[in-house]
Amino acid sequence: MSELTLKLNIVISSTRPVRVGPALAEWFHDFARAHGRFEPVLVDLADFNLPVFDEPKHPRLRQYEHAHTKKWSESVSSADAFVFVMPEYNYFAPPSFVNALNYLVAEWAYKTAGILSYGGVSGGLRAAQSAKQLLTTLRVMPIPEGVPVPMVTQLLDEEGVFKPNDLIENGARTMLDELHRWAAALKPLRSEV
Repeated sequence: MSELTLKLNIVISSTRPVRVGPALAEWFHDFARAHGRFEPVLVDLADFNLPVFDEPKHPRLRQYEHAHTKKWSESVSSADAFVFVMPEYNYFAPPSFVNALNYLVAEWAYKTAGILSYGGVSGGLRAAQSAKQLLTTLRVMPIPEGVPVPMVTQLLDEEGVFKPNDLIENGARTMLDELHRWAAALKPLRSEV
């Protein structure tokens, strides 16, 4: 990785056994790699198997006792920016996303995030808005540019591969450009944490 390339964690935020998030995340990973301004890394929350927050000490102390927390901390610490791939659950971000954010404090600071949301007619926009409020509390800068995917099942082929339209691709390009601006601008602050 060149020193100009920033690391982008693309986080699959739903942990349900049957979910379409991985298909969208895999497409976005390839799209971000072709974009060329980030080193994209796929991160699946399901792989961390985080129970409801179970650390005995407050996360601001960074004195983690559980292996799953240490592994999650390393993943978040390694990133300069995030794209959260998330569905909408009851007009809100998925509980797995909220729980994962609550596990850590300092690891999130002075990073930026974009949201690729999906769902029915709203494209997960209500989930994206609720997620932004929580992200700012952790000193993450959620950018306004996002990629909503309405009626997501209509954009999956017979094998479950995501087939975006031009509007989605243009939105993804715009979001990556803006994420890069913020991630580069915040880099001096991250070095102080």
